[in-house]
Amino acid sequence: MTALRLGSGAPWEAVVGYSRVVVAGDTAYVSGTTATVDGQVVHPGDAGAQTRVALETIMRSLADAGFAPGDVVRTRLYVTDISRWEEVGRVHGEFFRDVRPATAMVQVAALIDPAMLVEIEADAVRGAA
Repeated sequence: MTALRLGSGAPWEAVVGYSRVVVAGDTAYVSGTTATVDGQVVHPGDAGAQTRVALETIMRSLADAGFAPGDVVRTRLYVTDISRWEEVGRVHGEFFRDVRPATAMVQVAALIDPAMLVEIEADAVRGAA
C-alpha cells in the first residue's frame, strides 16, 4: 500500500518533515493544525476563532484528499488553557454536532508559537459518514 502525502504549505512542514494529511487506504490522518494563515497566527487571544480556522483547514485538507466531513472518526484538541474549553468545544460542536467523532481535549503547557491557543488533529475513514 502506498501512502498519499499532502502538504498545505505551512512554514513548518519542510523544517519538521511532516505532511498536513497522510492517506493510507481508506484512512486519513491529519497532522496537528493551528490557526496559521500565510505563516502567521491569526486571532490572537481568541480560542474560539482559532479553533474555527484550524477546523476549516482540516476540513479543506480532508476534502482535497477525497474525504467528507462525516468521515471524521476522531479528533484531538490540544489547548493551552483548559478553562476555555467551552469556547473551543462550541466551535468543535458546530463542525461535528451530527458526526460525533471520538474526541479528547487536553491542556498542554505550550504550543510552537505563544500566540497559538489551540492545535487539532483528526482521523477520518472514507465511507464512515
